[in-house]
Amino acid sequence: MSAFLAALGFLTIAPVPASAASASRLSAARGFFPLVGLLLGLALAGVDAGLRAILPVSIVSALLVLFLVLVTRGLHLDGLADTADGVMGGHTRERRLEIMRDPHVGAFGVGVTVCMVLLKWAALASLIEPSRFWVIALFPVLSRWAMMLALIAFQYARDQGLGTAFQSERPALGVGLATATAVGAAFLLATWGGLVMLGAAYVTAVALGAFLARMLGGLTGDTYGAINEVTEVAALVVAVGLMPLSWLRPVTQL
Repeated sequence: MSAFLAALGFLTIAPVPASAASASRLSAARGFFPLVGLLLGLALAGVDAGLRAILPVSIVSALLVLFLVLVTRGLHLDGLADTADGVMGGHTRERRLEIMRDPHVGAFGVGVTVCMVLLKWAALASLIEPSRFWVIALFPVLSRWAMMLALIAFQYARDQGLGTAFQSERPALGVGLATATAVGAAFLLATWGGLVMLGAAYVTAVALGAFLARMLGGLTGDTYGAINEVTEVAALVVAVGLMPLSWLRPVTQL
């Protein structure tokens, strides 16, 4: 339970006991990232269902993006902006990491963040029933699973930093729990389409993680946030593409 609370407190604005934020708890918390994503997804899907009764889908989709930013404290968007500034603004590994430490956001960070938010809004606005509810519930699960994959698959680029708390151990049990949660949620919520979305999340996490690790000599806390944001968009875009095939349905409707 303490590891779950650590994951919940780190990934959302939910208040958790201070004792849950120790380095050992945060390392074990990786296994619960997809479960926290599922809670976020169900909350988003509920908000969406309620608001669409009174507002057009375009406005509701924008409010969902805002809701996700607020509930996560903008943590992942901040990482995306810092990563874009560093990778696109520096010419050496050392300079890129130095830029990423700068608390100010540059033109690259603003531009990439705006584009990713617009893509996320457009994809959400393109989702239609009966698949809309299930896709909205699922995509935060997959992006948080992608972060867990990046945490275990690539070395950390710094000696100190926010991400070091997740590197103190590599528990196989946590990896198995996270993967089982992601695979189970993908199939139960969206069956074959959900598994395709899961595959897209895997490819995105590995490809983007490998690129960033090559540019930076490893990953950082900012890059984990960037991977989360890009994976969210990738999963949503794939879901939109699958809409005509009617693959995105819960297992109860098979």
